[in-house]
Amino acid sequence: MNDLILCLTGVAGSVLTYFVSYQLKQGAVRASAILSLIVAVFFHLFPTLIDPFLTTQIPLIFIGASFIGMVSHKTNVSVFQLVLAGLLFSFIYLHKGDVFSGYGGALGTIAGIALLTSLGLAAIYSRFNKSK
Repeated sequence: MNDLILCLTGVAGSVLTYFVSYQLKQGAVRASAILSLIVAVFFHLFPTLIDPFLTTQIPLIFIGASFIGMVSHKTNVSVFQLVLAGLLFSFIYLHKGDVFSGYGGALGTIAGIALLTSLGLAAIYSRFNKSK
């Protein structure tokens, strides 16, 4: 159940950041910062509201997934690609082990991997459908 909640957090982080950035015209950095601050402050003020594991992990996953939502609108990214990237981010984050231990920028690196993977899969799918 915790994994499902964290995966949904990753999806929310990527999609909401993109929405606030482009639909509400706040810009990528401001959108990520505002949303991440809201989530972090909420769990700081109410640390016993839910399971302690979730209290510590939800803000981290949300912040990392918000990096995905900072993608440029010039890439023509779809909501499906943002959802997929958010899910991939959460999955990689939950199963990374010690791969990124002591490595600065782990959240951004995982976000980049997740976004590029989702964009790449969409490109492959698009080319595959054109050939039919």
